[in-house]
Amino acid sequence: MAAAFKLFSPGRLVRITRAAKAFGCPSVQLHATGSAMGVSMEDFNNAKEKLSGLKKDPGNEAKLKIYALFKQATKGPCNTPKPGMLDFINKAKWDAWKSLGSVSQEEAKQQYVDLITSLAGAESPEKEAAKPVGEASSYQTLLVSTNDNITTITLNRPEKKNAITVEMYNEIIKALDQASKDDSVITVLTGSGDYYCSGNDLTNFTKIPEGGMEQMAKDAGELLRQYVKAYIDFPKPLIGVINGPAVGVSVTLLGLFDVVYATQRATFHTPFSQLGQSPEGCSSYTFPKMMGAAKASEMLLFNKKLTATQACEQGLVTEVFPDGSFQTEVWTRLKAYAKLPRNSLALSKQLIRAADRERLHSVNDQEVERLVERWLSDECMQAIMSFFTAKAKL
Repeated sequence: MAAAFKLFSPGRLVRITRAAKAFGCPSVQLHATGSAMGVSMEDFNNAKEKLSGLKKDPGNEAKLKIYALFKQATKGPCNTPKPGMLDFINKAKWDAWKSLGSVSQEEAKQQYVDLITSLAGAESPEKEAAKPVGEASSYQTLLVSTNDNITTITLNRPEKKNAITVEMYNEIIKALDQASKDDSVITVLTGSGDYYCSGNDLTNFTKIPEGGMEQMAKDAGELLRQYVKAYIDFPKPLIGVINGPAVGVSVTLLGLFDVVYATQRATFHTPFSQLGQSPEGCSSYTFPKMMGAAKASEMLLFNKKLTATQACEQGLVTEVFPDGSFQTEVWTRLKAYAKLPRNSLALSKQLIRAADRERLHSVNDQEVERLVERWLSDECMQAIMSFFTAKAKL
């Protein structure tokens, strides 16, 4: 590893030493923390080979990170004497290693592998300014791409107002998982066409499996549990760009987003009791916390539809923009956000989410259990049949 530091220039040592002190080991791939147990020695050794094969100088700050993670992964927390003040290079290296504190060796290995993989990927000739996440053919109901350090997941059933089918649920889970691991800074969810999302495609309730209604309810409950979990555990800033009306689960999940921007013509509606159902997306916890119990009850119990301005006033939406300038204003802002240090944002989100994470998972489980009960009730089935009957008369 000593060779990786021979390019330090004296003129940059002061800046590097200050950076090591001020930020610890900056820009470590924090999104990998949750998967640290998956790193093998083969992965670690392959990363070392990739490092030696880099064609471009990754820069002194990246070298400091690589050195610190390598030492932490192989030796554990820093246990060597602090170099003298005039030993600039070794002191910068020591500061970077020391800043990792009690990070485990397994976690350091994961971060080491992810960082080098990211550097090697940046040199790939196939990498384009805008690239699909995964194979283009792997998504039938979404448009997923990365551009300007932003991964955008677009619900893409405009002819059905982006109503969510079972297939779309699975594809969004997959897209969020891939976005959590890519090298983007932020992730955006939006819709194509005039709607953001009209909620569940109620034809999901008409496809009865061989196991009957009980099996359908059980399967749907588990899919919803995993779907909401993907939002709770998402490690990067997640931003909703609400381009039109939003209904049902697409609204309740907004409490799990970090920022929500809406066009002025957007509306927000959660007609659960009208359909004999109950809240999901952790909204039974997040909505009262955001807007107070009375306002949350108007939405979740009594089906009140909010305008974008009302949703903003009640804390569900961060900011509302005129429809004519919505896309321009929002994306200008998002591109500015995407220039911020990726791992600083991820760590800050981790701190914000940590206090509620266990509670959110518990709420998700409770909401799913109640919904499974509701789906099997005569009241719910009658309400859904009434909906289809009324729709057929239109």
